[in-house]
This record gives sequence, structure tokens and C-alpha cells, in this order.
Amino acid sequence: MLEERMKEIYFDFYRETYREGTALDNKTKELIAIAASLSAGCHNCLEGHLKKAMKYGADGAEIREAVAIAVGVAAATIVDRSDLANFEMNFNELLNKAGKSKKASKAAETD
Repeated sequence: MLEERMKEIYFDFYRETYREGTALDNKTKELIAIAASLSAGCHNCLEGHLKKAMKYGADGAEIREAVAIAVGVAAATIVDRSDLANFEMNFNELLNKAGKSKKASKAAETD
């Protein structure tokens, strides 16, 4: 559905990011792309970048470490969002109230 000229712009950009002689070697680029593919939820991207990473010499330990980093970043987004929610909604206060209500309910049940 994307216009051909827009696809060409994308592919030109993509090719440029993988050209030789840049600051990162292709194996490192593919390890980054694996983590990015996981974060973006792109199954086909992940499959392609896994194959390319191995082509450029990445081993299982390097790939697993890239995945672990992606997991860490994804987890950090939840921590960040929960901190933001707490700041905006005083979420901890709501949780404390919910906890007190639960304790009061249990105490009433045992009386």
C-alpha cells in the first residue's frame, strides 16, 4: 500500500545503515537489530536479523545477550511508566488505600 517512491526512500536509508566502513561492524548492527525487532514486535524482521547476525559471526551467547538487553529495556519502560503513573495519579496512595480496605475486610470477616 505504500507508494513505490516511499519504499525506495526506505530501502535507500536501510542500505545506507548497513554499508561497510561505518562506526559499527555488521555483526553489532545485526545484534542491535535483533533487540529492535523484538521491541517492535516484527517477527519477520527478527528472523531475518537472526540469520544475518549468524552470517556475520554472532554466536548464541551474543544473540542471547542482545535479547536479554531488549528484555531489560522493555522492563525499564514498565518501571518508567509506573513511576509516571504514580506521579500523575498518586498511584501509591491508591494502592495503599486498596491494601487498607482489604485488611479491614479480612478483619471484619474474622470478627
